Amino acid sequence: MNTLEKAIQEAQSKVDFSGTALAQDENGEAATASFGYASRADGLKNNLGTRYGIASGCKLFTAIAICQLVEQEKLTFDTRLKDCLHIEFANFSDEITIHHLLTHTSGVPDYFDEDVMDDFEELWITRPMYHIRSLKDFLPMFQNEQMKSTPGEKFHYNNAGYILLGLIVEQATGMEFTAYVEENIFEKAGMTESGYFSFDALPPNTALGYIDLPDGSWKTNIYSLPVKGGSDGGAYVTVEDMSKLWKALLGGLLLKEKAVNTLLTPHAQVNDTGFYGYGVWIKKLEDAILKFHVMGYDPGVSFHSAYYPAAQTIATVCSNKSSGAYNIMETIEETLQVKA
Repeated sequence: MNTLEKAIQEAQSKVDFSGTALAQDENGEAATASFGYASRADGLKNNLGTRYGIASGCKLFTAIAICQLVEQEKLTFDTRLKDCLHIEFANFSDEITIHHLLTHTSGVPDYFDEDVMDDFEELWITRPMYHIRSLKDFLPMFQNEQMKSTPGEKFHYNNAGYILLGLIVEQATGMEFTAYVEENIFEKAGMTESGYFSFDALPPNTALGYIDLPDGSWKTNIYSLPVKGGSDGGAYVTVEDMSKLWKALLGGLLLKEKAVNTLLTPHAQVNDTGFYGYGVWIKKLEDAILKFHVMGYDPGVSFHSAYYPAAQTIATVCSNKSSGAYNIMETIEETLQVKA
């Protein structure tokens, strides 16, 4: 692992990475490295216990929550949206199922359509981000729009679909989505440092997200994202807690074997080697699974975490800048030779 730490150091110097990386093999041996500042203004450095926002990386948590409800027979993957969520969607197809929402094949309109916008900050020009504190607050942004495609027709990455899944969890359990995940996933997995924290109430040792501007100045991302995360993204984790999440998922602490296998099945093909399961990306070459992985990007956030089944290795890279996590993850994979 010393070789890996040296490789990460070299990669960091090339991309000015700010964040924390952790790679852990099947024996529990780990390589870790932290760079940059959790708070630039106060000179507080990032460290192994720093909490980072992970943007869409937490869609996996939403998928696990849904799978738990299926295990409890409160839902099935074939349950239709109109039968499990008592909210009016005038233009939505009656054929949308939970499976479609989990696999980004529902065809529902997205509140952030990457075909139309390329800057997430544009969303909050007419809609103050500090008003977005619950899942229902997102509904006016897509609830009355037209379908983009027929359910099951094609894969199209979709944040609004995961907002709907979170609302389904809330209706089925009577709990706020974030509270459900913290109690039924984070606690069970031993993720004691993780949570859905509001920007205006961050706990200690939480990294602020930084946006570096072309002129060399910078700003934090507090006006660039919803004030509190939810079912499509925005949780905070430590790298060690993400290792615990993978171990808990694969070890049967969160779901039974049948549900784990369903979650990790390549349900939708994205490209030649890329597939999507339930809340998780899957890289596959012929019949071999190379890795299960999650990732997240927001202004001031970049995140990658993966499990490599052949090597039984877990790697996580959290950054409080808009880019950099991918470069460090690539270095880890090349050094450990865990990805073809």
